[in-house]
Amino acid sequence: MKLGMIGAGFVATFHAIALQQVRGVELTAVLKRRGAEALAHFARQQNLGPARLYDRIADIAKAVDVLAIYAPNDARVAIMEEIVEAVSGGAELRGVICEKPLGRNVAEARRLVTLAIDARLPTAYFENQIHMKPVHKQLDQLAPVQRTQGPLLLVRTAEEHSGPHAGWFWDPVRQGGGTLSDMGCHSIALGWYLLTPVGKDVTFLQPQAVSAEIALLKWGQPRWREHLLATYGVDYDKTPAEDFATGMITYRHPDTGQRVKAQFTNSWMYDKQGLRLWLEGLGPGYTFEANSLASPLSVFVSDAAAASIANREAALEKATASRGLLTVQYNEADLYGYTDENTDAMAAFAAGKDARLSWHYGLEITRLVMAAYMAAERRQTIDLTDPAIQQALETFVPAVQQGLGRDVLS
Repeated sequence: MKLGMIGAGFVATFHAIALQQVRGVELTAVLKRRGAEALAHFARQQNLGPARLYDRIADIAKAVDVLAIYAPNDARVAIMEEIVEAVSGGAELRGVICEKPLGRNVAEARRLVTLAIDARLPTAYFENQIHMKPVHKQLDQLAPVQRTQGPLLLVRTAEEHSGPHAGWFWDPVRQGGGTLSDMGCHSIALGWYLLTPVGKDVTFLQPQAVSAEIALLKWGQPRWREHLLATYGVDYDKTPAEDFATGMITYRHPDTGQRVKAQFTNSWMYDKQGLRLWLEGLGPGYTFEANSLASPLSVFVSDAAAASIANREAALEKATASRGLLTVQYNEADLYGYTDENTDAMAAFAAGKDARLSWHYGLEITRLVMAAYMAAERRQTIDLTDPAIQQALETFVPAVQQGLGRDVLS
């Protein structure tokens, strides 16, 4: 399967690393944008494929079987429109991938779904955490328990680190918000998935209600606002985004009427080892817990030796220190689910069908994220079964996404 990448930043590089463990795919092409030459050089060094550089989407679409959209969030609709035009012009694509989130809001996500349908393209929505091996291992281990005791009743999920790498991630208009948009989509999707009874579709449980809070804490302080402005050119005095979000989503089992709950927490102020993914599930008579910082490998680096550390993130994504006792994850791409989601997408496209997580699913996750923003702005629980709320979410754009974060952030 010949793969082309549109976007050559942080997440594209992570996917390239993951491809070293995926069979039956070569990185054939990269759209020529910032970072493309470095990404192509890495791909060739690792024998991932020729990774030829192309200037136009119309040309890259004709050279590959699958296109992956890893570009910034605000560019994705325009990119997909060009892909559809290329298909109309004769490009024979077998599938298209979009990294989370599918859209900055429901209207954008729905537009992407419509474009894919119009072009008759199978889709893959890349939500890596659902593909994490610890997630599936506990599901396999607890499947017999679920059948006798019943499914999970409460799940808590969290993703936290000290902040994004690129300026556009900090820009609430380009990115679509703050940490709730950036990482809340991960935690919300994972919570819904973990609560779903074994063997049921990923949207089997029916969302009922959402409550949420967002706040600007660390990155609203003068020292850190100045750092953002100097480093990324983003002014959180004028157009801030939230660096903390938490909330609760209630789901209903359509057969039994049982209500279950998923709690999510996300922040850009976790100044510890680096990225932390934490999840916990509570069922009737059983529990599970997973923590990505619980690695079998750790190292210690003294002050005297720290000067020789070339890249602290070689040990762990979003690492904030290069000395002391450090957690090391020696296969992050696989741990976080990137390897398995690429494997799943390529197998599905080869069979002419959507991946396990399609863009229709990505649209539903976007809807839940927007409902969380609405709940935070209105300071009330949002009833997702209310037709008026369902209609309002179709056109809702969070104040933070509009650049009006000062009006809603505490």
